[in-house]
Amino acid sequence: MKKFKKLLALSIGTVLLASSLAGCGSKPAEQPAATDTKTEAPADDKAPADTASGDAKKFVLIVKSTGNPYNEKEAEGFKAAIEEAGAGEVILKAPAEPTAEAQIQMIEEAIAQKVTVIALAGNDPDALQPVLTKAMKAGIKVLSLDSSVNAASRMVHVNQADPERIGRVQVQAMAEMIGGKGQIAVLSATSQAANQNLWIEWMKKELEDPKYKDIELVKVAYGDDLRDKSTSETEALLKAYPDLKGIISPTTVGMAAAGKVLTDKGLSGKVKLTGLGLPSEMAEYITNGVCPWMYLWNPIDVGYLGAYSAMALADGTITGKEGDKFTAGRLGEKTVITAGDGTEIMLGDPFKFEPANIEEWKSVY
Repeated sequence: MKKFKKLLALSIGTVLLASSLAGCGSKPAEQPAATDTKTEAPADDKAPADTASGDAKKFVLIVKSTGNPYNEKEAEGFKAAIEEAGAGEVILKAPAEPTAEAQIQMIEEAIAQKVTVIALAGNDPDALQPVLTKAMKAGIKVLSLDSSVNAASRMVHVNQADPERIGRVQVQAMAEMIGGKGQIAVLSATSQAANQNLWIEWMKKELEDPKYKDIELVKVAYGDDLRDKSTSETEALLKAYPDLKGIISPTTVGMAAAGKVLTDKGLSGKVKLTGLGLPSEMAEYITNGVCPWMYLWNPIDVGYLGAYSAMALADGTITGKEGDKFTAGRLGEKTVITAGDGTEIMLGDPFKFEPANIEEWKSVY
């Protein structure tokens, strides 16, 4: 806990400093910001997209959508890291809707701008492959963070935490909350979100354990990381399953929406809620008992690590191969590991937020 708080305090300090210097607004994911950056020749020895003209390196971050608090914090961390390193220009982009089509348009724009690196939280693992392949052929380094794209679409992925542990811990929490018995549902983001789907796979594997024989997963619903739709999906779950005992929502938008619905309907203590939420948004629901406890990592650090990974790709320190090592600023040394059919860089373990600590964290992020 002390180590986590120390890292988070350093993170917030860095972000505040970057914000004061650059006049960064409260929603950086919606407004492009500028800074300075670096890059390196790709494997086929073509000149990097932005070095031929001698211009500063350009790092683009494309998140899932506007109005997503988690994405906004991610963007803060990304911007702060690039500015901290004095590496080049930062361009922050966020589509109005969390769709692959919207991200494809933004990637095409980045290719036309001859940027150095594209980092993105993918809205679809496969639909983005053609345009990301096009970007890499143009000499642009590509990585995913938070929500991955398929391995053929990027050089490396930056992961928040071990997907297996994320999935299993949420089921374990829910089982404890409902006494190991009853109907539960999952309220996810989009049906194409790679990170959500992987966590849900591990939830289902955890539920195969005989100790959960009295727990029934009745439905996986999708709120598309939109507040209104997540609200309506929560209401639909409660109507369709009147005996529902718990909801797991592995998305910050879904968590906040479900927390409000359960509170407004006076269901505290009757329908339990857990998942992945922002402390600032979930403090009320943890305090009133709707959400006994939940988990998350620091989204600022996800963006920060994504930026240092991007810079390491750009200057050739890493290529995305297993065993590559680099120093990620205040996060220390990181190593590229094999995961599934590609490689990734791991941030750390999810952190438990509960009544005993939510007050000290709700004003942090």
